[in-house]
Amino acid sequence: MAEPNQFIQKALRGSLRHRVDMSKHTSWRAGGVADRIYQPADLDDLILFLQNTPANEPLYAVGLGSNLLVRDGGLRGTVLLLHGVLDKLRLETDGSVYCEAGVPGAKLARFGVLHNLQGAEFFAGIPGTLGGMLAMNAGCYGSQTWDKVQRVQTINRLGEVREREVSDYMIGYRHVALCDRQEEWFVAAWLKFSDGAGVIARQEIKVLLSKRIASQPLNLPNAGSVFRNPEGDHAARLIEQCGLKGQRSGGAQVSEKHANFIVNLGMATASDIERLINRVQATVEQQTGVRLQCEVRIIGEPVQGGLP
Repeated sequence: MAEPNQFIQKALRGSLRHRVDMSKHTSWRAGGVADRIYQPADLDDLILFLQNTPANEPLYAVGLGSNLLVRDGGLRGTVLLLHGVLDKLRLETDGSVYCEAGVPGAKLARFGVLHNLQGAEFFAGIPGTLGGMLAMNAGCYGSQTWDKVQRVQTINRLGEVREREVSDYMIGYRHVALCDRQEEWFVAAWLKFSDGAGVIARQEIKVLLSKRIASQPLNLPNAGSVFRNPEGDHAARLIEQCGLKGQRSGGAQVSEKHANFIVNLGMATASDIERLINRVQATVEQQTGVRLQCEVRIIGEPVQGGLP
């Protein structure tokens, strides 16, 4: 990437860093080095940065990195780090909630409680930011992100911001795609929740978090559910049925607490994790005929020689 000229560098208010270890920016705490990371100061700063970024520069938008595996060979291009930056959250006059892409799910759930809204509770159980949740239609406990969306705000490579309707997207289970297939990133959404009582919403959050603590290996680095649930079944059930609970590859392990989680036991590499993902897929397909689809996003370059 060509560096912005001196005038643009002075105008930019964000932070541009080179050769950044992505293990510090993913919940698996594993992965290679990104060529560059740019953390904008706000939306206006992001617009300016994109307007002065070459058209052929690979770009990756990252929030909390909770659904992401960066291969050990690293990333060629620039990571747009949006967590803690696009963090505006407000109640609109029409009763909708305007939420920017860098807002964590837990903060959005608490906002609903404070404003006596119901329907945002499930966001407390998703360890990510709204941008990522919009990109994959994240959900848990019977609710999905796009069930709550009225419209969204996006930005493209040219730094152009626009509003889009729900009808502009093909939306499914853990899948969202623009009908016209343009390259855009979510920067905000207007969400609609029902009126309710904050005390009821707060209690519901406590129940959901108790379920999460009881069923998920939150004491070890992980990326949440690794595989999508096949129609009419559960990935965890199939993985456990195939005797894969506790299986290891280097420092990565299929969780003994929840079979659809792969945990970092302390020194796992991204290659360890990807190797284990591939093994689980192959074993489940061989024994059951079901090909599990990854829910996590795998990006970057493999180490030289690839996965053994």
